[in-house]
Amino acid sequence: MGLPQPPDLGASALPPGTYSGQVVVVTGGGTGLGKAIATEFARLGAAVAIWSRKEEHRAAGLAAVEATGARGMATECDIRKPEAVAGAFDAVEKELGLPDVLVNNAAGNFPAPAEDLSPNGWRVVVDIVLNGTFYCSREFGRRHIAAGTPGSIINVGASYSWTGGPGFSHSAASKAGVKNMTETLAVEWGPYGIRINGLVPGLFPHEDETADIRSTPGRGVNEDMRAPAGRVGYPRELGWAATYLASPYAAYVSGHTMVVDGANWQRRAMTNPEFTPIRDQMGKGPFEM
Repeated sequence: MGLPQPPDLGASALPPGTYSGQVVVVTGGGTGLGKAIATEFARLGAAVAIWSRKEEHRAAGLAAVEATGARGMATECDIRKPEAVAGAFDAVEKELGLPDVLVNNAAGNFPAPAEDLSPNGWRVVVDIVLNGTFYCSREFGRRHIAAGTPGSIINVGASYSWTGGPGFSHSAASKAGVKNMTETLAVEWGPYGIRINGLVPGLFPHEDETADIRSTPGRGVNEDMRAPAGRVGYPRELGWAATYLASPYAAYVSGHTMVVDGANWQRRAMTNPEFTPIRDQMGKGPFEM
């Protein structure tokens, strides 16, 4: 039977207008799960700023936000560059006001055995996922600390922060750093009224998945049976979790990482199957220098 289906798209557990008068920034908010998160904040009355390097992604995110009737803006930002982050915050603050909520969703990832990873491949993922999350969080935190106003940060993570991620060493290491940063900043910035929480998605198929991710062996095959829930997640379910974590109803929740994956990451087999090395799983031949 598995877990029940969620409410229909457009439903919410929070009262209408929960985010009226508030400003939310979603990095990487023009595609996939970031767009779903941005849309749910917009449904609850927030003005939402979509940050992305790519114009077409910004346009798609802005269209989704405005389709709810909410106010939105699209801002070009390369979160790997601290000066670009500061400029993007300036632009949002000028047009919409100081952001009340920051969702650090932007990421980069592709499958690769560690021995095949180039220094540049490693650096790009770490720069986006770990450094970019810090640059955005730092700018958000500094502005709220200086203004004496509360705020909320949500860092989108991954379950391999706990377990390791064979085939994704660059992303797993970066996401582990983000989880630790979430817990560290929650303590440091709690006295200033700033909450920081993590949000870990499970398997949420969506139309914006990159070719690299879609090419992961087994992706798209019998996915409903890959979790104890008996089904994959719907992007709106992650959006609902994000809007709860940043809401006044979670005012005492900080330093926590919420996993939304149908209990998938905790599952264990009574008897482990035979181990297949990552190179074999990916259909790669013997390693050559």
